[in-house]
Amino acid sequence: MDITLPAELDQYIAIALFVLGAYLLALYAGLVVWTFRDVHARTRDVLGQIMATLLVAVFTLPGLLVYMLLRPHETLAQRYERDLTEEAILQDLEGQRICPECRRRVEPDFVVCPACHHQLRVPCDACGRLLQPDWDICPYCGTERAPQQQDEEPPVEPVAVVDWGPEGEPEPEQSEA
Repeated sequence: MDITLPAELDQYIAIALFVLGAYLLALYAGLVVWTFRDVHARTRDVLGQIMATLLVAVFTLPGLLVYMLLRPHETLAQRYERDLTEEAILQDLEGQRICPECRRRVEPDFVVCPACHHQLRVPCDACGRLLQPDWDICPYCGTERAPQQQDEEPPVEPVAVVDWGPEGEPEPEQSEA
């Protein structure tokens, strides 16, 4: 009993195997291309890009599994967006001024801190714009500021020196005559 297959059935099997092989080849190529594009979007390391692509090209599905486990979690675009967000948050925080004396929040146009009365800004004598107290020149109009004088102490008046006697009472002043 010899089983012979009709010639048409052999053709159908050959066509089915060809389609299956073409599908598997396209799947393989798609995995390699997808891996290359994915790793390219996640890192700038050329050696890492080549190694990940070769890993999938040589080991196919197990290589893809290893790549999926080891690949960077975020793309370069996601990292860039996160960095921009962090920078924007930092700039917002830096934009919020605080009093160096009492550490309370103050507005940028405050001249003195309302809580501790610490001098935050000084108006320019020429243009009236607010300046930092330690600036010696106005960056807006170029006027040099006089060095800030510390609160001058009133002149000290001479005090009469009193000699104390042995009993703890002041001795009378002797006049020179």
